[in-house]
Order: sequence, then structure tokens, then C-alpha cells
Amino acid sequence: MSTHHVGQGTIELVLGDIVNQQVDAIVNAANSRLAGGGGVDGAIHRAAGPKLLEWCQKIAPNADGQRCPTGEVRVTKAANLPAQWVIHAVGPIYQQEQHDQVAEQLRTVHWRALEAAANLNCQSIAFPAISTGVYRFPVAFAAPIALQVASQFLLQNKEPQEIRWILFNESHWQVFQQTLEKMEPC
Repeated sequence: MSTHHVGQGTIELVLGDIVNQQVDAIVNAANSRLAGGGGVDGAIHRAAGPKLLEWCQKIAPNADGQRCPTGEVRVTKAANLPAQWVIHAVGPIYQQEQHDQVAEQLRTVHWRALEAAANLNCQSIAFPAISTGVYRFPVAFAAPIALQVASQFLLQNKEPQEIRWILFNESHWQVFQQTLEKMEPC
């Protein structure tokens, strides 16, 4: 684990499995249908049990069938997870020709997840590396965006005080760690 202090809070990097985190809220790297899936999304749904999908299905879809469009978040209870809440966050699919747009969508989805946690009075939140799996967002590009958003949020808000990234593999953890080391102390 690696810890970086920002204002009154901390950013932590943990090599591990997000479904085991004892935090107030877990962020799910969800798809726009909130239908479960592979990767982090599938792991969270399997660990939470069928109630999580049932709650997701109660969220009304828009005209395109999306329960949560890209860049937005939705909140459900956490069912069998050790957290109280799941913040379903839909990150962008990486497309190099839309570099600026997808970077802004990734910033926005992190900020909105943190806002949702603050609105729920969460003291702690655990993120996966949103969009870096099947959505092909390069980790070296995603890590600075995610960590800068967290740092800015901690400087401007009292909650959550503890923001964690749970990184499932060593290579992702190393990229996040190197990025965190380069950040200015706050």
C-alpha cells in the first residue's frame, strides 16, 4: 500500500481485489446498461449477489436503453459487499482520435463518483482503474487524470477523507504509484 496526504485526507494505492475493501462506498466500473459484465463489474456483481442486479434494473433507462450514460454515476446499496454503497460509474471507451473528449469524460466520472460519496456522507471510497480494462484507456493516461481529480476533490471537500485505488495487477499499481510519486505534496 502507498499513501499520499492531501489536505485533511489521503489517497491510497492498494494491490488487491476491490470486492474485499472495508469502505463506505465501492465504485463499480459499470457499463451503461448497469447489467453486470466482465472484469471489475462482473466481480462486484458476483460478490454482491443477485440483489445488486435487481437494484440496478430498477433504475429507469433513457430512450437509448442506458441506465447510466458515459461520464455519469448511479448509486445502489451494496448487498453482500463489505461496503454500504456501490457507485456505478461509466467511464469512456478510449478512442485516440477523441483524446480530449474521453479525457474529460474520465475526469467527470471520477468527480461525480466523489460527489456521490460526499452526498452519502461517506468517509472512505474505493475506486478501480476505471476504463483501463476492456474500454482500453491507457493506464499511463488514466492514472494522472484519476489522481489529480482526487487531489483536487480532497482540497475542496471534507468528505470522503480516504480515497483508495484498488489495482488488480502489479503493472497498473506501478503506473499509479509512479504517478502519485510525481504529484506535488499538498
